[in-house]
Amino acid sequence: MTPRATGLAFALLAVTIFSIQDGVSKHLGDNYPAIFIAMMRYWAFAGFAVILASRSRGGLRVAATSPRPWLQIFRGVLLAVQIVVAILSFSMVGLAQSQAIFQSAPLLVALLSMPLLGERVGWRRWTAIAVGFVGVVMILKPDTGGFDLHMLLPMAGAVIYSFYSITTRLASRTDAASTSFFYTGVAGAAAISLVGPFYWTSFSGNDGYWMAALCVFGIAGHYFLIRAFDYIDAVIVQSMSYLQLVLVTIIGVVIYGETLGFNMVVGSIIVVGAGLFTIYREARAGKRPLKIDPSGEL
Repeated sequence: MTPRATGLAFALLAVTIFSIQDGVSKHLGDNYPAIFIAMMRYWAFAGFAVILASRSRGGLRVAATSPRPWLQIFRGVLLAVQIVVAILSFSMVGLAQSQAIFQSAPLLVALLSMPLLGERVGWRRWTAIAVGFVGVVMILKPDTGGFDLHMLLPMAGAVIYSFYSITTRLASRTDAASTSFFYTGVAGAAAISLVGPFYWTSFSGNDGYWMAALCVFGIAGHYFLIRAFDYIDAVIVQSMSYLQLVLVTIIGVVIYGETLGFNMVVGSIIVVGAGLFTIYREARAGKRPLKIDPSGEL
């Protein structure tokens, strides 16, 4: 295989694994506290981050060294909160709708990059942002009936992840991607471990195995994601992540019996199209995605 084909294969494996992980998260989230599930996932991810850092050049000491440790810690806490919100969203709103709304994050990042990062956004990206939010409104408004307050959960998740992405860009100005990756796992695990034990619950039936599988999926997904960045450009990997919406929707419909309304399908297409355009415009403007970023998929 050519390097490009190898990179695409790794990226496809990562997206597929993350999609399955979302499906398992919904199953567990329907039966156990979201904070407890996220804590278990974070423990596995933190172990992976430590092992990865210890094998990198300079070892743990270099990976943990940052001129702005509080920013890195804040990033880790933000993502921990976002993961909890995501699991709650899968359980209370559904996989397909939650994932569709999460795809608006690149639009929110472009919007927030102006006041928080001092970046300029041209009229093309402004148009994409406006069109994308029209798609979000379509997803939020059901075909029949009124607005469901539970829909605020995935919206909150998208906003939190956008702030996480902004702080990641800030951290990337001084820190290596390996340092950010290390703090994401370790700081997030430490933060959620302050609360998670109060929600400790015993698993019933085969759910303990599903929890173990969830942790394995997280580690495997990140391994393949990192390998993909070794072969292909980050913007290609980030664009392929939209495939996750398709795969997660299939899981939601086939396994959990979720239904797809006209508004949601059309809104999702609009959001994905606007998001892809925003990603490519940012790439052309020189704002490339980080090469190692958990992307909210612990």
